[in-house]
Amino acid sequence: MSFKIDFTLFNEVLNTNPKIIITTHQNPDGDAIGSSLALFHVLKNVGYKVSVIIPNSFPDFLNWMSESAEMIIFDDDKKNIAKQLIEGAELIFCLDFNALNRIDKMEEPIRIAKGFKVLIDHHPNPQVNEFHLVYSLTTASSTAELVYKFVEQKGWKHLINKDAAECLYAGIITDTGSFSYSCNHAVTYEIMVSLIEKGIDAENLHRLIYDNFSESRLRLLGHALSRKMLIIPEFHAAIISLTKQDLTDFNYQTGDSEGIVNYPLTIREINLAILLTERENMIRISFRSKGKFAVNQIASKYFEGGGHKNAAGANSYVSMEETISKIKIILAEFKDDLDYIIVK
Repeated sequence: MSFKIDFTLFNEVLNTNPKIIITTHQNPDGDAIGSSLALFHVLKNVGYKVSVIIPNSFPDFLNWMSESAEMIIFDDDKKNIAKQLIEGAELIFCLDFNALNRIDKMEEPIRIAKGFKVLIDHHPNPQVNEFHLVYSLTTASSTAELVYKFVEQKGWKHLINKDAAECLYAGIITDTGSFSYSCNHAVTYEIMVSLIEKGIDAENLHRLIYDNFSESRLRLLGHALSRKMLIIPEFHAAIISLTKQDLTDFNYQTGDSEGIVNYPLTIREINLAILLTERENMIRISFRSKGKFAVNQIASKYFEGGGHKNAAGANSYVSMEETISKIKIILAEFKDDLDYIIVK
C-alpha cells in the first residue's frame, strides 16, 4: 500500500531553507484543497516560508478550512504576484495531478521554474520526467492520504496539528465519497483514527462539507435529475447535460455541480454516469462508473482526458448535441463491458 521515499535530494534542498510553493490542479476539489492546505500547515510548523497557489477559484463550501483565504488564485488580479513566487521558489510541491498540463495557465510558469519539483498524487500514469521527486500511488484513497504518509515518512507526523488534520480529513472524505469508494485498505481508516486523535470534530466537519450548500445549488440538482437526465438502458448508462443557460438560470457558483454526476449511479441498473457541463468554448465531461467498468479508458482514448478507473474527466470542443451523439457512438463499442450486474 506504500513504499519508502528516497529523501536524499529532497533533504539537500530543505537544508538550504528554501522558499516553497504548493499548487494543485485546475478546478480544485476537496482533495486538492485539503491536501494542499494540510501540507501548508505542516511546512509552516517546520518553520518554512510557504505559499499556496491554485489555478482558479474553488468551491465556497470548502472555505472553512484554516488559511484557505490566504491561497493565491492564479486566475485573478494576483497573477503577477503568483508568477513572482513561482519564479523565486526553490521547492515546488505539485499535488493531486499527474502532469503539468493539468494546471492550465500555470503550466508554463511551473514548467520553466528552476525549483525542485515534488509530485504527490494518486492518479494513473504520472509524467515522472516532469518532476524531480515522485510519490505516486494509485491504490491510495486520495492525495490527502499520500500527504499524510509523506509527512510521516519525513518524520513530521507530530507537526500535523488540528488545522492540518481537518484539511486531511476533508481531502480523504471527499475523494472517497464519505467512504463509498476507493477505500478498501485498512491504512485509510488508520489515518482517519489518527486525525480524530488530533482533536478534530468529524461530525461537524462532515456537516461543513455536505450540509453547506446554497438553495440554488439544490434546485440545480433537482433540475438536472428531473429535466436533464437521459437514461440509455441498452448501455446501462445515464447522461446529464447542463447548458450555460441552465447554469445561469440557477445562479451557478463554482462547485455547484460537484457530485451531481454520482446520482444516476444510485439507479439499480445504471453502471455508467456522465455529466456534461457547458463552459466557454468547450463541454466539461465528468465520468463515473460502478463495478468493473474503467471510465478512464473512454476519457483518454476519445477526449484526451484521464483519471481513475471509476472516476475520470475530459473536455469536448464540439457542441453539446455533438458531444452527446459522439458519446452514444462510443458507448456502443463498450456495450458488452457495460452489460453486467452488481452482485455481492
